[in-house]
Amino acid sequence: MIITLDGPAGTGKSSVALKVARRLRFDFLDTGAMYRAIGLAALRREANLNDPRELAFIAKHAHIEFDWSKHPPTVTMGGEDVTHLLRSGEATRAASFVAIVPAIRELLVTQQQKIGRERGDLVTEGRDQGTVVFPNAEFKFYLDATPQERARRRVAQLRARGEIVDQEEILREIVARDQRDASRAVGPLAVAKDARVVDSTHMSEDQVVDHIVGVVQPAAAKSGAGA
Repeated sequence: MIITLDGPAGTGKSSVALKVARRLRFDFLDTGAMYRAIGLAALRREANLNDPRELAFIAKHAHIEFDWSKHPPTVTMGGEDVTHLLRSGEATRAASFVAIVPAIRELLVTQQQKIGRERGDLVTEGRDQGTVVFPNAEFKFYLDATPQERARRRVAQLRARGEIVDQEEILREIVARDQRDASRAVGPLAVAKDARVVDSTHMSEDQVVDHIVGVVQPAAAKSGAGA
């Protein structure tokens, strides 16, 4: 069984998807980590983030893999564990440039679909999981929240890691990224026709997790998924 969680930046998709995966005993795929890893590689090479060809070359040779022996799986790049570096503001901003390059999206979509075939029971989150990567997923959710609430959450997350950030600047970045994600040529951010929309603006993370698990668990138990 495959469960997809899509939605704009800052809705807590990664932490919600991880908790859902743990509750259901599914594997968890953080597709955003793949884009941030390529963003990190681009920053290390001091690449021009506005040059799609340069970014595509970097992505092709980044050798991004997951260590599935750990839960959540750690992310390696060229054999180096870079998991702890992927949530920085710099890697996140670089990922927003990486994500709009068609050649990179096609490369990573292929990798994600391969993971889906190999892992079996999977909770996967991103921007195009239910619309492009896994259009036949058994359950699709679209997690949303107001830009203001998403900015507040992102600022709290970054400040908890010791980063100095400005909430208005983060809000502007979120609005700009929403526009880029919705207008990109390949895999634009959109609500799948058969997705369940969850507005988390006034919900706690645990409430969102409980809602999703409540929808999925009866079918998962019946099919033996996660056993």
